[in-house]
Amino acid sequence: MTSHARRVQLAPGYILHHYPYRDTSRILEVLTRDAGRISIFARGVRGPKAKLASELQPFRLLLLSWSGKGDAPMLTGAESAPEQATLPPPCLMSAFYLNELLLKLTHRHDPVPGVFDTYHRALESLKAGAVLEPTLRVFEKRLLDLLGYGVDLDVDARTGAAIEADAYYHFRPAFGVIPAAADAPGAMLGASLISLAREHVSAARELEDARRLLNAALAHCLEGRELNTRAVARSVARLGSRT
Repeated sequence: MTSHARRVQLAPGYILHHYPYRDTSRILEVLTRDAGRISIFARGVRGPKAKLASELQPFRLLLLSWSGKGDAPMLTGAESAPEQATLPPPCLMSAFYLNELLLKLTHRHDPVPGVFDTYHRALESLKAGAVLEPTLRVFEKRLLDLLGYGVDLDVDARTGAAIEADAYYHFRPAFGVIPAAADAPGAMLGASLISLAREHVSAARELEDARRLLNAALAHCLEGRELNTRAVARSVARLGSRT
């Protein structure tokens, strides 16, 4: 199978988003391992008689078949990969966040198999009951690395000196991490950066520093585009604080 094939059979993929088209059809935004992110036209998948409607769900590994070239080939078949766990309801918003990152940071028809694998592993971890925040931080870090926006967490960007566990640092987008005073606003502990580089963040300070750094790195890549899932999460949090 190649991304230029006229007919593709049973390609692993995930639905990231979908748009209604006319009365009974949809345009699917799909992440595949070998073809990258593509749009697929799915005819007759809406309504009470739609045969594939129950299969075409997000966060479920699908085996997709399509035919045609152009920007939106035609879906010809879809089935769920066997033996899949379901995503716990408390993880749904976070999973939609992962989807939105992929939609806004990847390009169509640009296959990066590692991106698919990283997304698949993150979903499998969430389905298996992994702690939510470390899973999200590791996904963000790996995604930035794979797309060429990774942060060098091993050295001081100004001097090239190794990061020291008991020192403090700031992150500058498109530059790197630089020394900071311990009492400087937003200063991150070197030990947190080392833990993030090793993709093993669990302590509260490590998670907070990782969140701050990765948010800044992602904001730089997004170039001012707001993530809808973050806006929704903030609204939910505000409503919860009032009850």
